[in-house]
Amino acid sequence: MAEDRVAQLEKFGMVWSHYDVAWEEGLAAARGWAERHGHLLAPLDATHQGYKLGVWLKNARAAARRAQEIEQRRAGGLPVESAVGVLSEERGEELEGIDASWCPAWPVAWQRCFHLVRVHLEAGGALPTSPGEVVCQGEDLGRWVKTVRVGWDKLTSVQQWMCEEVLGIEPAVEDEKPRPRTSQAEKWAMHLAAAQQFYEREGHLRVPRKHIETILVGAAHGEGQEQRDL
Repeated sequence: MAEDRVAQLEKFGMVWSHYDVAWEEGLAAARGWAERHGHLLAPLDATHQGYKLGVWLKNARAAARRAQEIEQRRAGGLPVESAVGVLSEERGEELEGIDASWCPAWPVAWQRCFHLVRVHLEAGGALPTSPGEVVCQGEDLGRWVKTVRVGWDKLTSVQQWMCEEVLGIEPAVEDEKPRPRTSQAEKWAMHLAAAQQFYEREGHLRVPRKHIETILVGAAHGEGQEQRDL
């Protein structure tokens, strides 16, 4: 079509691509949300002026990861069946221009809390270490820090570096870590030991409802005594 005819149609607001219009609407909402919150790590239910931005960002991240997977396959000389639904490099750069960490390799919620803790520290606040100590944008930052410290070994090396070097978070020592959950088999073995101990002492198993039998658990490992209801 001749350029003058294109210009004539565009004066009337001609829509050449609904996909492009939808992208621009989402991008405008992303800019507005990031301007208000300081990042583009919106939760799934986030909206901006009625626009479902959280869902839009989720789809954009899926398209970005799809593009990355295809690029890796091509680099490895592997066949690529289809490139439909991938995020173009240009659109990816538009989102990175709003927030470089908009599409992390780990859960968005984790990156959002990391960002909020960093902002809190940069504002002169102390590192929150207890649940309920600091709540920002609906996120309990103290609980997140505690979870990070306890689950340090589950983080990637990059996440560990970010937490340690940027936020000053250190992994929890053994005394701070919660005791591992007792399996059903272990519970049965302890209750059986309590029943045997009661029987050897009393000669029967007619145990009063409120009776508590104290048994020695892990004596060989110095773990001490533990009470078990019988």
